[in-house]
Amino acid sequence: MLNFKLPFNRFNSAKAPFWLSFVFIVLAFILGLALGGNVSFQKGQSVIKGLGPNATTSLGLVKNQAGEIPEYLTKDVDFNLFWDVWNIVKKESYEENIPDTQLFYGALTGIVGSLGDPHSVFFTPENTDGFNEELDGKFEGIGAEIGIRNNILAVIAPLDNSPAIKAGLQPKDLILEINGNETEGMSLSKAVSLIRGKSGTEVVLTVYRDGLAKPQEISIIREAIKVKSLELEFKDNNLAYIKIRQFNSETVPLFNDAVIEIIKKPEVAGIILDLRYNPGGYLQAAIDIAGEWVDGEVVVKEKLRGGEELLHRAGNQSAKLDKFKTVVLVNDGSASGSEIVAGALQDLDRATIVGEKTYGKGSVQKLIDLKDGSSIKLTVAKWFTPQGNSIEGDGITPDVEVEMTEDDYNNYRDPQLAKALEILLTK
Repeated sequence: MLNFKLPFNRFNSAKAPFWLSFVFIVLAFILGLALGGNVSFQKGQSVIKGLGPNATTSLGLVKNQAGEIPEYLTKDVDFNLFWDVWNIVKKESYEENIPDTQLFYGALTGIVGSLGDPHSVFFTPENTDGFNEELDGKFEGIGAEIGIRNNILAVIAPLDNSPAIKAGLQPKDLILEINGNETEGMSLSKAVSLIRGKSGTEVVLTVYRDGLAKPQEISIIREAIKVKSLELEFKDNNLAYIKIRQFNSETVPLFNDAVIEIIKKPEVAGIILDLRYNPGGYLQAAIDIAGEWVDGEVVVKEKLRGGEELLHRAGNQSAKLDKFKTVVLVNDGSASGSEIVAGALQDLDRATIVGEKTYGKGSVQKLIDLKDGSSIKLTVAKWFTPQGNSIEGDGITPDVEVEMTEDDYNNYRDPQLAKALEILLTK
């Protein structure tokens, strides 16, 4: 708990540690920028300047449905209101002895949440550790990537052989409750903290999906999840099958090893690259993977907030796999980095894309570490395929659409893989 006391009606900087005063002056500045104005100081008070009446900002949360700037956003805001709310909560809330750190981190979560971007998240130190563990491919939980879709908590992709997929969780399932806690308005970091837990413990998710008459409860026993991001298998019909589960720190080294194994076998007649249920990961890993088919060409276009466009080209891998006939498998659990790879190989005519329309996450996040161990996962750019197509919200449509039904799942049939084999074995 932070060691300071606040007067109820106004902020007296002499009674608070200097560092805390500085932090909230910075917060005021950030909020001022978010509102499109500036910060001034009048008689010792922090004031956020509102938007001018002729402002032309296009920020979605600034303009109302009629495309106008609401009147309250044009007024100067006395930052003492922040402290008024702080103290009211401390004094009037039914919950007593609320730690100041809880309010402090809640305020930071709110700043990032005010962007209205489901992919921008403030992580507490604990959640930062969990996020980094997930990128490294190890954590305790249910083994599913979740996100916020249309302001509702949703499943992006359950990992193969995970407790989540064994329990029947599917991509685009809407998670309405976690152990009885309603998820409406819940931050992504809070949802992750509730779903994760010690191996052997149970979490109950109330989910809704298209086709269900009503929500259903799914009970999942958490496990220690260690995800091997890539596996290589040689099929009996001289086809190489590469399954990439996510793009983490070990993916490129494992992929390089797989490439060596493939080119050592002259009998290999084609490649299946399976990106189903791949929620993404590191951007550079996706670029490097695509580079083995499209060396030297643009894999993805990245547009920054100022309109600047960055062209990410494949490196000097010599495109060792471009001579192989290739099919890429995708579904609605394929997101982010997997969509970059599939989109590049489709646009550049290096592969046939088979399966179902992908998830549609066309944004780039940067993980910014903060000094206390917390972090911000912030959307800093949007990405586009080599032909300039954005997949945000729409996803990538396969060249050959093949549905995987629930009956297929239950009876261990894989019509998408069967179609890939048919395409590669057809002369």
